[in-house]
Amino acid sequence: MTREFQIFVKPVSASCNLHCSYCYYLNKKNRYPKASTFLMSDDILEKYIIQHIEASTEQVIIFSWHGGEPILAGIDFFRRAIKFQNKYKPAGRTIINGIQTNGTLLNDEWCSFLADENFSVGISIDGPGELHNKHRRISKKEPSLARVLKGYNLLQKHKVNTELLCVLNSHNVKYPLIIYDFFKQMEADFITFLPLVMTAMESPLQVTPDSVSAEEFGQFLIKVFDKWVEEDIGKVKIQIFEEAARTAFNQEHTLCIFKSDCGGVPVVEHNGDFYSCDHYVDNEHFMGNIMNKSISYFLDSPEQKAFGQAKSKTLPKYCLECPVKKMCNGECPKNRFLKTPDGEPGLNYLCQGYKLFFTHCQPFVETIRSEWNQQINPI
Repeated sequence: MTREFQIFVKPVSASCNLHCSYCYYLNKKNRYPKASTFLMSDDILEKYIIQHIEASTEQVIIFSWHGGEPILAGIDFFRRAIKFQNKYKPAGRTIINGIQTNGTLLNDEWCSFLADENFSVGISIDGPGELHNKHRRISKKEPSLARVLKGYNLLQKHKVNTELLCVLNSHNVKYPLIIYDFFKQMEADFITFLPLVMTAMESPLQVTPDSVSAEEFGQFLIKVFDKWVEEDIGKVKIQIFEEAARTAFNQEHTLCIFKSDCGGVPVVEHNGDFYSCDHYVDNEHFMGNIMNKSISYFLDSPEQKAFGQAKSKTLPKYCLECPVKKMCNGECPKNRFLKTPDGEPGLNYLCQGYKLFFTHCQPFVETIRSEWNQQINPI
């Protein structure tokens, strides 16, 4: 059996040294009111690594460390994780580690370790100055950008493979080229833009004021895309552009939100609890604990399969008939809370923005497709 999955493992649960106003995970600590510590124990760590390796069917086994802020687990925790990985790694297989961090706690020791162990690092930066500091703060009074950039520069100094993750909200989305030029000045090689969509507690069909608007999100991507096409093809990789280009080769998307079905990015919490998805850490999507059942069991369970397949099965007719459906596939189910023009439920809140962008880039994708077909089928 072939399994394609990427587990977001939470070694310190939702613990974090920042207080980002839009964080969707901070309140997940409330699920564990009796916890004396949110640090994953060595017993659970070892069990998790054994099961993750056993569940993996690919030549390359990928671990993804998330939070909260996973750096809070401490460097010795990750040294132990590497020892367990080396102990249980099958002959002839390769293990790769990725870690997502806010970057404020990085120092030379950390970056040397990450470089030596060949970690890939995702670091969150929302743009220059207040475009970042408005929402990402150490405290109400202390902005975080200066410390983030210090961490980023240390990663560059140690030649750590680094990806920039930028959350687009109602404020910074208005400055696409300022943000993109800032990232280019940082010599970013890989950039991911993440649209902020948070529903209001009092009305799940309404979004918070900080959420990005669909149209502005689409226009942001268009403006960055046009500059990227003109100046940076082959120099800078932007995840959503890469995903759009995959359709030129009839390749499956690598990003879960654009896959036809999902369910391949579950969560393992600090105590071994397994949830269907990072955005569904709740009672309904709690699958059990890895100390009682294996990761393979959870991934292959009818419940997890049904969770993933619901994405395509509930796609509205409006989406099924959309000319850019293959580029989007309805995006993330958590954002599908609007109704289509004919009243069918399940339309994605970001639909208008995605349709704007994917329609705009479609001629570029078709050019790639045509050139590729000429290469494989020369006249």
